[in-house]
Amino acid sequence: MASTERHSAVTEMPDELRADVRLLGELLGQVIAEQGGPDLLADVERLRKAVIAARRRETTVDEVAALVNTWPVERAVEIARAFTCYFHLANLAEEHYRIRILRRRDREGAPVSGLRSGATREDTGDEHPNRDAEHRNQRSNMPVPESLAQAVRDLKDDLGQDELNRLIAGLEFRPVLTAHPTEARRRAVVTAIQRVSAQLDAYNTPGRGAAEREEAHRRMLEEIDLLWRTSQLRSTKLDPLDEVRTAMAAFDETLFRAVPHIYRSLDAALEPGTSTRAPRSRAYIRYGSWIGGDRDGNPNVTAKVTREAVLIHAEHVLTALETAATRIARTLTAASAYTPPSEQLQAALAQAEGDFPDLVSEMATRSPQEPHRQWLLFTAARIAATRRRDLDLAYLSPVDLLSDLRLAQDSLRDAGAFRQAYGELQNLIWQVETFGFHLAELEVRQHSQVHAEALAELNSGGRRSERTEEVLATIRTIAWIQERFGVKACSRYVVSFTRSADDVVAVYELAKHALGERAPVLDVVPLFESGADLDNSVAVLTGMMEAEPVRRRLAANGRRIEVMLGYSDSAKELGPAAATMRLYDAQAALTTWATANGVRLTLFHGRGGALGRGGGPANRAVLAQAPGSVAGRFKVTEQGEVIFARYGHQAIARRHIEQVTNAVLLASTSSVESRTAEAAAKFRALAGQVASASEQAYRALTEAPGFPEWFALVSPLEEIGSLRLGSRPARRGLGAPKSLDDLRAIPWVFAWAQTRVNLPGWYGLGSGLSAVLDAGGRAELQSAYKEWPLFASLLDNVEMSLAKTDKAIASRYLALGGRDDFAKQVLEEYDLTRKLVLEITGHTRLLESRRVLSRAVQLRDPYVDALSHLQLRALSALRSEEPLTEHERDRLSTLLLLSVNGVAAGLQNTG
Repeated sequence: MASTERHSAVTEMPDELRADVRLLGELLGQVIAEQGGPDLLADVERLRKAVIAARRRETTVDEVAALVNTWPVERAVEIARAFTCYFHLANLAEEHYRIRILRRRDREGAPVSGLRSGATREDTGDEHPNRDAEHRNQRSNMPVPESLAQAVRDLKDDLGQDELNRLIAGLEFRPVLTAHPTEARRRAVVTAIQRVSAQLDAYNTPGRGAAEREEAHRRMLEEIDLLWRTSQLRSTKLDPLDEVRTAMAAFDETLFRAVPHIYRSLDAALEPGTSTRAPRSRAYIRYGSWIGGDRDGNPNVTAKVTREAVLIHAEHVLTALETAATRIARTLTAASAYTPPSEQLQAALAQAEGDFPDLVSEMATRSPQEPHRQWLLFTAARIAATRRRDLDLAYLSPVDLLSDLRLAQDSLRDAGAFRQAYGELQNLIWQVETFGFHLAELEVRQHSQVHAEALAELNSGGRRSERTEEVLATIRTIAWIQERFGVKACSRYVVSFTRSADDVVAVYELAKHALGERAPVLDVVPLFESGADLDNSVAVLTGMMEAEPVRRRLAANGRRIEVMLGYSDSAKELGPAAATMRLYDAQAALTTWATANGVRLTLFHGRGGALGRGGGPANRAVLAQAPGSVAGRFKVTEQGEVIFARYGHQAIARRHIEQVTNAVLLASTSSVESRTAEAAAKFRALAGQVASASEQAYRALTEAPGFPEWFALVSPLEEIGSLRLGSRPARRGLGAPKSLDDLRAIPWVFAWAQTRVNLPGWYGLGSGLSAVLDAGGRAELQSAYKEWPLFASLLDNVEMSLAKTDKAIASRYLALGGRDDFAKQVLEEYDLTRKLVLEITGHTRLLESRRVLSRAVQLRDPYVDALSHLQLRALSALRSEEPLTEHERDRLSTLLLLSVNGVAAGLQNTG
């Protein structure tokens, strides 16, 4: 761990990143030697060098496996811990490098070569920061690719001011946080890594003295020592409220502070002089959450949990608003002689003093002749009272708070204090508009079958089951949330596996059973997941329009309808290529239907973190949507480890949101829509041939007799449940899966990632491409890749998934199932897919055009190999017929779970 060997990945590594990886690796090596002894460090180094040699073909995977088998299980466990810790630190180093590059580009402007619409991070010269001065001057006035500034610049040229204003006025981005169990790290591990991160940042900060750097170095070593001593595995299963509190870390540390900076960036792009005039940017981001509201298949999420989740949200956002208001108030020391208050503000202060004489008098004594400061302090006190539920002083709603903040803003503006009016105070206004008093809209989800059974019980007049009572209690909880925090806090009710309009109407009927005429406001969202359901989606919406409660809701909300598309289950059922096309066709059909019916449609994309569940670069996904389906609005799930990958640091969160917003704006223009529509019309039939042959190949494997049992043998599927990753069960039934329907999409993808096969991300596409190539369609496929964003996104994502596949190690996993026919089928499809993807894209190697990602994969691959060999040792022993003592089985299980945790850290997007 003490060195960074110069294999192919390291030679491409930028100097700054290499220095951080080396530093962190040396410190970890020191800790390992101190705690485990020099022999442990020597064994770690032996395995590290062996897997690198295997990558260079200087040895074989069989020889590496033989080395791993020489160690006692206890030693193998310690080695697995070492590589897992290394991945946490390598990920940290890469994050720091990315943040430095983002900041550098902010200072220096965009690379000249990266200004085309849709450029990616790999296209923008991130890896070559040491440009000469002349080149920096050339690009200093250029907007960063995929930024808000670039989008606005392009749109001004393309649309004109009036149309741009209309687009900005309707802009919406709605990320929805979910608790799907793909974050394998314990919260204690995450916080330990964050402490290391803080010291690495301090160590690398320019201008630090030698003593300061030495102290940062000492603290870094201390925190890495603690990371090594911290258990990587959870000892207890998470409950839903643990998941809620974990997600709150992203809000506390990043989102609350990042959001106003994003609005400020948009405002500056729209018109010069931000913070000296009324903003042109509006608060367009609205966070949602399923954490504590998603009860589909999770009996641990109850009405009580949903109620508590909202209270946790409120505590965090009100604390943040109170802190921000207090901070602004303390700095707002403008004296009345130089910044006279408006008559309205004076009257409001007088009214406040009459209602709360002691409180306001104390503020006046502490801040004499500073009326704006007094008013903001009074506002902060009222926010605190709202949090404490002191109803005499509390705000009734965020609208009341916004009224008070704008009163101060208007007074400052009228006094000529424009920077005070539209600076930090405007940031606070944006934060209130974004988060309200509820932080994120809590969405409820339940399976349509649960509703049908509950209605049948209620209509029969017989005894109600516990599950039916829970359904009614959930609706009553929604009503309580709306009464306490407003309709925006919780009104969306997602119905999974929606098959007909009756599944939507059932929710409204249940609401009547629960509360009669006092039923809460509900926007029932159909979720289409299977291929058949996607095909049937337009028919369902047509049926919904005939239902009286839906028509009533449409009249009340401006004819807005939301539809959710499930990427995970469709991909698990159909394979990646066929699912991509089925989802695209559903989007196009729904968009046409909405236009014909005068409905304002929002498509809610249920995308996972991994490529096999609709993952991949979010901005590319937006640009690949069906023409007209975006229309300035984008709603998407943010799942598992993706939450911390995208929202774990302010700079990265801001970049991610700017990239998505950039894509949403561009995808909503008539010029982009027409180009996309033209490409779709030209290549849709071709893509249909690919999808059909791909689905046939995928189903031939996954629906073959014995396949589910074989999958359970060749992967750590059964053991993943022991990692206690989340509160939701991994499957819908007990025992080994009888079919893929029994298995949820997340463990399906997670388990395949562990085997280094990554089958859900690519399987079947090779057969699909081959069918077209056999008919002489090579040139047309290559043209589709160049001209149609959807087809390009599909192939690029498959290429990324193939790059994370390792055939040599995958073969060892596949051999565990005792079915040579299945193993041969998988490996042959891998070879075919890899060959044809390279042929169509014109690349000579995987990820050839994506240097940053290629470097990251190559850097990690040898070390993931080490953990895979350790995992294979444990899995082989646990799957063998050799008898094991209870102690042996426990130690092998620990080794297996540690390796699962480490591989997840190495691959990053595993589920």
